[in-house]
Amino acid sequence: MPSKGYQILITMLPKYLTSVKKVDNEEKMSGMAIFTGDILMEDAYYAIPVRSTISFGKILEIKVPTLPKNYYFISAKDIIKENVCNIIVDDWPVFADKETHYKGETIGLIVGPDKKKAIELSKLVEVKYEEYEPVYEMKNSYVHKEFVKGDKEVFKKASKVFSEEFETGYQDQIYLEPQGMLMWLDGDKITVKASMQCPFYIKKAIMRTLGYPEDKVRVIQPAVGGAFGGKEHYPSLMGAQLATAIVKIKKPIKMIFDRKEDITFTTKRHPSKTNISAYLDDKDNILGVKIHVGIDGGAYIGCSMVVLSRALIAATNTYTFDNVEIVGDAYCTNKIPSAAFRGFGSPQSIFAIELFINHLADFLHVNPVDLRTKYLVKTGDITSTNGVFRDPIILKDLIDKAFEMSDYKRKVKEYSKPGTYRGIGYSTFLHGCGFTGSGESTIINAQLRMKKDKDGVVTFYTSQVDFGQGNRTTLKRIVVDTLGIPEDKVIYDAPDTDQTLSTGPTAASRTIIIVGGLVAKAAKHLKEIWIDGKEQEIVEPYVGPSYIKWDEDTMQGDAYPGYAWGVNVIEVEVDPITYEVSIIGTWSTYDVGHAIDERIIIGQADGGLAQALGWAYLEKEEVSDGEFKQTRMSDYVIPTFVDLPKMETALIDNPFPYGAFGAKGAGELTFVGGAPAFAIALEQAINRKVHKIPATPEYIMELIENGN
Repeated sequence: MPSKGYQILITMLPKYLTSVKKVDNEEKMSGMAIFTGDILMEDAYYAIPVRSTISFGKILEIKVPTLPKNYYFISAKDIIKENVCNIIVDDWPVFADKETHYKGETIGLIVGPDKKKAIELSKLVEVKYEEYEPVYEMKNSYVHKEFVKGDKEVFKKASKVFSEEFETGYQDQIYLEPQGMLMWLDGDKITVKASMQCPFYIKKAIMRTLGYPEDKVRVIQPAVGGAFGGKEHYPSLMGAQLATAIVKIKKPIKMIFDRKEDITFTTKRHPSKTNISAYLDDKDNILGVKIHVGIDGGAYIGCSMVVLSRALIAATNTYTFDNVEIVGDAYCTNKIPSAAFRGFGSPQSIFAIELFINHLADFLHVNPVDLRTKYLVKTGDITSTNGVFRDPIILKDLIDKAFEMSDYKRKVKEYSKPGTYRGIGYSTFLHGCGFTGSGESTIINAQLRMKKDKDGVVTFYTSQVDFGQGNRTTLKRIVVDTLGIPEDKVIYDAPDTDQTLSTGPTAASRTIIIVGGLVAKAAKHLKEIWIDGKEQEIVEPYVGPSYIKWDEDTMQGDAYPGYAWGVNVIEVEVDPITYEVSIIGTWSTYDVGHAIDERIIIGQADGGLAQALGWAYLEKEEVSDGEFKQTRMSDYVIPTFVDLPKMETALIDNPFPYGAFGAKGAGELTFVGGAPAFAIALEQAINRKVHKIPATPEYIMELIENGN
């Protein structure tokens, strides 16, 4: 049960708060928002990367042409302290030095006052290599994890075993604003503005590379045009590179990628291969499941160990099995490193398990809805990591509502008739909110600063970045409604590391459930000690639920403080001549706790599902000889309004004790169920089983013509 101190977070608002205009609505709709690329400095220089042209090899020599005055070549030789990008594991260099491990790895920068000239000079830099044999297949594991629930001996007693493999591909974030950074010196302090998610990640990366103390690095967030995980870690690499250059040149430096450069050289969603086996008794009950998840981490680990962990934790999705053996590997390949992307590993796992259960039902000649319902998780069940699902689980309500909205039962029967080329499918899914296990308390240690001036104006500071999801609006509303003061009496500006204590990164569906709860507690405590006409300030530390016990090494215990839940129903039609798919309708239900602003959540839901559908059938990103074949918006196809139907979404209230006003995370949840629901609908439409995405017309043609 939640402690008394948290009751205020879920009892103050019994209904949805009325949706309001987003605080950045006018500046963005009018085009007046100032993004990194819009910031002009008269004496700014431009940085152009010099990139490796081979996938794997030894760097023998770098020949730099004679550079004109005020043009510089910056490389590993200029590193002040450590040639390593501060991500999670110390394996990704700021500049490739002795070896290069993927095509496009940054060997150096040409920096100078004219961007066009700098580009020309970058093409004249010659690098000699001794090439090694690159590895492009997932066969060399550099991160391995495994855990067991129940009794492994049970698997030996099975009467039959059903096994399948599933694959998912790369996905590019295609944020509106490509990667970009501006850096300048304020005295001897390095100051940064960048398109980013995590100001303190960039700050720490610069501090480590230069050996600078905290007070010599400042990171300020301008307007940010989308991120989706792609700006969680990669800007740290850019920051370390520009910081190395600015110490030498002592001029403002700007590095802005164009769209082709961004698609070609920045991190993507991890491709995956997932093998699942169900072990059945003589009555076709599932005794247990074995799951192996493999992800392609690329040339450096980066955050692949975290993505793998979350993929494994989500591997059984919304189902409870008594006996589980889950194994995972992140593989090292000579390709561009994969990294964070909305869902953080769980979409790959959930795609696999949802299709697997559907296929298992066919194997057993039972109704898939009945089989899936039989194993649905319930409150009090043991998680795959031997934690406990403590909070009310309303999956049945979510399913019933989604079926009602979509007329699922009638359509699934109707579309079973031969020759209709229509299909309808559904997925159930969950997503853990916040950092894994005790990470919020032991690693992040978020602290929020809130102050009141003599006139009763309240200012609070977080390190959360609003890159379109509405954080500036929602977090401010928590303070306004907790204190009961006018909106113009509350100030919440974009993060500035000189003003803000770290409340952690804007990632992992943690902003509302973790930071929002922290904001609500701070506002409540300020209200309790409020004295008119007096300046007051409090620092509120994050204190996690006492029940969280987690061992990262063994992956045992409660993986998250809470879970959000959802159901997607997708209806499709397939053209039997062109094999193109049309999406006829989508119907979704979500439990995100208590929605602080319903319209913002609906926006997240529609955007997340659209992005998931793109991953499911449109967004093909192939690698040939270590480089992407699709490098432009003309050949990397994402959904447009033409591709999407009207989306119907319903939220079912289920307040969470530890979130602000009962709220839970929503941003990643709304992505993870789209691909399996689409694939199951496609299976009915073509009467074939799907095992990989994207399900392009070429793949659909193969399935139909080969009879698989």
